[in-house]
Amino acid sequence: MKDDLRWLVHELRSLAGELGGSSSPLMLAIDQGGHASRVIAIDVRGVTCAESFTPISTFRSGRDRVEHDANEIVDSIRTALEDIAQTLGSDVERVVAAGLATQRSSIVCWDRRTGRPLSPVLSWQDRRNASLVERLHVHAATVREQTGLVLSPHYGASKLRWCLDEISAVSQARVDKRLALGPLSSYLLHALLEEHAYVVDPANASRTQLWDPRTRDWSQSLAALFGVPSELLPRCVHSRGAFGQLSFWGKQIPLVVCTGDQSAALFAFGALDPATIYLNMGTGAFLQCLSNKDDPRLLSSVSYSDGQRFMAVQEGTVNGAAAAIDWLNERIGIDTHRAALALQRAKAEADPPLFINGIGGVGSPYWRSDVTPRFEGGGSEAAQLQAVVESIAFLICRNIELMRDESTARVLASGGLSSSNYLCECIATLSGLPVARANAREATALGLAFLIADQPQEWQTPSDLERFEPERDDALAARYSRWCSMMDML
Repeated sequence: MKDDLRWLVHELRSLAGELGGSSSPLMLAIDQGGHASRVIAIDVRGVTCAESFTPISTFRSGRDRVEHDANEIVDSIRTALEDIAQTLGSDVERVVAAGLATQRSSIVCWDRRTGRPLSPVLSWQDRRNASLVERLHVHAATVREQTGLVLSPHYGASKLRWCLDEISAVSQARVDKRLALGPLSSYLLHALLEEHAYVVDPANASRTQLWDPRTRDWSQSLAALFGVPSELLPRCVHSRGAFGQLSFWGKQIPLVVCTGDQSAALFAFGALDPATIYLNMGTGAFLQCLSNKDDPRLLSSVSYSDGQRFMAVQEGTVNGAAAAIDWLNERIGIDTHRAALALQRAKAEADPPLFINGIGGVGSPYWRSDVTPRFEGGGSEAAQLQAVVESIAFLICRNIELMRDESTARVLASGGLSSSNYLCECIATLSGLPVARANAREATALGLAFLIADQPQEWQTPSDLERFEPERDDALAARYSRWCSMMDML
């Protein structure tokens, strides 16, 4: 397998400088997200050649339980692979490698012998074991020091512990010594690859809050703290390596990269720029940058590891981005997603309410899982939608204030929600930084392909960036100031 990987790296690098053509190799980027599984075929220059999309279901119960069906996710990936193979036709033969990116902090338990799921997939949005996290609050500083993460029920450890305590099939599998448990990525590798690998990459391992970036392995002390035996967890490996063989339309192709969705999205535009804050806006919004700062209100996140390189970034998290628009969509009678994208500054309400965006719990820099979403002030449905969109901008800008330094030159926005001009305008105006928007809504897949190709210098970066400049808006600035004061008093 190692010889195969060395051959693949040489092959991709030797072809990366080609101008394309029907014989250039293709990579399959498998992006398993909260709404769908996507497979995108991308060439060695970063050009998308074909894509497929299979939606998945999300099951919500109360304010804190968010699940997916593990079998449905596997089936959705297989369907997406079949669909893209049919789209490619004879070009299937050009596919030489694949990679996998998944939702970080989502976990699942399964039978290691049969591969059968023993639990639902508990989403990264799930906070069902917040009570355990509250009891461990005295250890918050230790957890932050060891992991770079704020103690939170969003991460995997408390959810793994809940499964061990509450699901009888999980308990029995543990007794029978056939229990497998861990990040969603590990389950998918086990289910999709011929070798049924039982491994985990750094980006997904770190989001369990059981992984120590200094040793790059499971922390025995954290495993004991959360009550999750480390011997049950997958073997820790690098982001890049010989994970195994993926069956694809009658052939076997090596899967050589596994990482988290936001860790991959960071590389959508090629090599990282220290002067840029990268913002990917989907269900949640995630800000990442290269920084030597260590603000305890932000996260230190692993972005990539291959045995020679180990990269970490500073990260901010907004749980309620598109998820907040989903929340409003269930409560009012308009298509909030379409209306959010159609919002215009010239037609914006002069005095909309403020929205306390507690969707999925408030992420950085406040870290509150107990905040109830609510409006402060009245207004029409259109005004409420504007307030929700502005709350997303407010949370993003609060993080930018903590992340930026004197060298920060711009925000580079991607993801489906970046299509909102009004949102990008608000971020630029309130942060004082230009926002560059790439025509690359599938940032995770593009970044994953860049990593599969071993970060080639010839990677095609977007030349059609749309730029939003800061503009004076006293009313918006006043609403932001009032919102910050309200958040500080929560």
